Amino acid sequence: MEKIKALFEKNKEVVLYLVFGALTTAVNYVVFALCRELLHLPLLVANTVAWILAVLFAFATNRKYVFNSKNGNVWKELILFVGARVLSFLLFDQLTMYLMVNLLHINEYIAKLIANVFVIVFNYVASKLVIFKQKRD
Repeated sequence: MEKIKALFEKNKEVVLYLVFGALTTAVNYVVFALCRELLHLPLLVANTVAWILAVLFAFATNRKYVFNSKNGNVWKELILFVGARVLSFLLFDQLTMYLMVNLLHINEYIAKLIANVFVIVFNYVASKLVIFKQKRD
């Protein structure tokens, strides 16, 4: 048990990022499905609505629980966070969805899961190295 505890402590940030990344993905996926199935929104509109709500959820959880930011400049972090998310949204989420669904004719829900893998990796790197970068002693 001590080995597991030590392993968790050593990798706490990555584990928490994966947990909250999975929850963010769930928020994104559920909102996307609700927008498509209940509201009958077009593909990319539903994807955009889902993205906005997922970004807000991700910022709050990443700032507080994953990267434990003590930076008093929340607005600067939010702007950097949203900026990085816009980039990943356009490059990985929207473009991947468009290519896989419209050109490759992959099921939109499978395409959404695949796109989110790319998004999660890019967002972790951006958050770790730029947005919530902490000065280390």
